[in-house]
Amino acid sequence: MSSVNLMAREVAAKIVFYGPGLSGKTTTLRKIYETVRPAHRGEMMSIATEGDRTLFFDFLPVKVERVGDCSVRLALYTVPGQVFYNATRKLVLQGADGVVFVADSQAEAMDANRESLANLEENLLENGIRLERFPLVMQWNKRDLEGTLSVEELRRELNPRGVPDFETAATNGRGVLDTLKTITRLVIKDLRAKRIVPPPRPTPPPPGTAPAGGAGRRRGGA
Repeated sequence: MSSVNLMAREVAAKIVFYGPGLSGKTTTLRKIYETVRPAHRGEMMSIATEGDRTLFFDFLPVKVERVGDCSVRLALYTVPGQVFYNATRKLVLQGADGVVFVADSQAEAMDANRESLANLEENLLENGIRLERFPLVMQWNKRDLEGTLSVEELRRELNPRGVPDFETAATNGRGVLDTLKTITRLVIKDLRAKRIVPPPRPTPPPPGTAPAGGAGRRRGGA
């Protein structure tokens, strides 16, 4: 769940990059990190687990719509790809406002893609969230390799809902920012619908203007 910093008038929204091992989640996050101006990003951090790790960083995009009169700071996370680390997956997924599912486009990875997507749905459900009502974007990664499945097949197997999807090659960054822009737009739309931010601060009336509510009316008779 997003958090609001009233002093800074800032909403922090959490986006998680989910998917099977070696699908390109870490490479995707690093490419995004490299494109953000250093003045607008935090340090990339890593939580190490045996054989895998979780990466995360936050940044303040300069061209993102505001929510109310609050700017939006994005916190981006990856999850461990191996099912063995499902406890860590659940922990990282807690409080998420949106998910990018990074699928490996290679034919031999389809079973792992299906397993990871089912695992995402199960872990969200444990938090009382239905996947079909949650901001989600599909990222068809490794499109720069030969012998990948067609987008139509990937959609049929992994995207029956028809959520936004993008062909990407995380190693060179192709399509990665388009994916991020779309999930950010969906998250902001969801935050507005949930009305999680306080109303805009009222604008004080100009000096000498009577306050609203008729306080400036004469007292007494006619």
